[in-house]
Amino acid sequence: MWRIWLLFDPRRALVALFAFLFVLALVIHFVLLSTNKFNWLDGPRTAVSQNSSMPAAAPK
Repeated sequence: MWRIWLLFDPRRALVALFAFLFVLALVIHFVLLSTNKFNWLDGPRTAVSQNSSMPAAAPK
């Protein structure tokens, strides 16, 4: 294992690893926030149909 660190600079490798993991975590969180089921900020959104087949109620 120590020979691997002779090929790579440990500081650069760890900084690159942490940067990759941070970007991966952001992508996963934004994908989850874009879904209806796993959006923990807005909660589940109810589907509202704009094209209703029911006639509008007559005014009284």
